[in-house]
Amino acid sequence: MKILLICANGLSTSILMQKMEKWGDQQDIDLSVKAVPIGGYEGIYQDYDCILVAPQISYKLDEVKTNAVGKPVGKIESVDYGMGNVDNIMKNVYRYIEKGV
Repeated sequence: MKILLICANGLSTSILMQKMEKWGDQQDIDLSVKAVPIGGYEGIYQDYDCILVAPQISYKLDEVKTNAVGKPVGKIESVDYGMGNVDNIMKNVYRYIEKGV
């Protein structure tokens, strides 16, 4: 599974990206995660199974949904983001994919 994280500038999100990839290894799930700033997703989102918007730019969620046609897009909850709660984040990823939102 390939997940694209969209953030403001990438610093804290790159830490989350590493935690998510480690979680995938521990769960024996082929998980590839990439973090990009808000201006860098439009040319690459097609290559990902799910797109997540970081809480600090959650006001851009509708814009990303509009632009990322055909891809499930959701936001990362602030508490899960701050605590690096990958279990909850991945539960939401599966829900977003299932619903196609």
